[in-house]
Amino acid sequence: MQAPSYQGYRYPPEVIDHCVWLYHRFALSLRDVQELMRERGAEVTYETIRRWSRTFGPDDAAALRRRGPRGGDTWHLDEVFIKVNGEPTCLWRAVDQDGGVLDILVRHRRDKDAARRFFRRLIKTTRTVPRVVVTDKLRSYRAAHREVMPSVEHRCHQGLNNRAENSHQPTRQRERAMKGFRSTGGAQRFLAAFSGISPHFRPRRHLMAAPDYRAEMTLRFAVWEQVTGAAGRPTTA
Repeated sequence: MQAPSYQGYRYPPEVIDHCVWLYHRFALSLRDVQELMRERGAEVTYETIRRWSRTFGPDDAAALRRRGPRGGDTWHLDEVFIKVNGEPTCLWRAVDQDGGVLDILVRHRRDKDAARRFFRRLIKTTRTVPRVVVTDKLRSYRAAHREVMPSVEHRCHQGLNNRAENSHQPTRQRERAMKGFRSTGGAQRFLAAFSGISPHFRPRRHLMAAPDYRAEMTLRFAVWEQVTGAAGRPTTA
């Protein structure tokens, strides 16, 4: 895997990586990240942090997904409305049986065409076909399922889909911190990166003993350093 190139940027890669990590890991606004960096002695404008996040965030998230565990064979799909430029817009999300985010899609509508597009996007992203698809009772899922993956078992029940619904909670926190999104494309870019970076640093802490949790986080930060190229940079005294 090729490390990202920071050629032409005035700030050191370590500053760029840290801003991208802060913005996608925590429910912080761009100005919050700017203030945290100022406290550490780095004068960076929030617009610069926005550009860094748009440039490096999607690639970092994609690299983390490639290095992460392969998605399970049971897909849980759900949709929720977010605010884009003040208008309600549908966010489609798919997770596997372990809660790992497979992909997201932001569309204006919640119809058959959007569901079909999401199914095809999932197959392309994961390069596999699931054994079971679990959705709520939205009829668009049924129509799209018959066209795209008719051989896959489809379980349709409101109570079965809590795993996907719970996965929306971090997005809701970010939406409040960002006061909504400005455009559909901007929401798609940010949430695609956010759903790849933030869960990487959120192991299921409640299932781990403290030593196991510390070891797991050490491993995950090591993977992050490999993805951003920090592991191959010379250290300074």
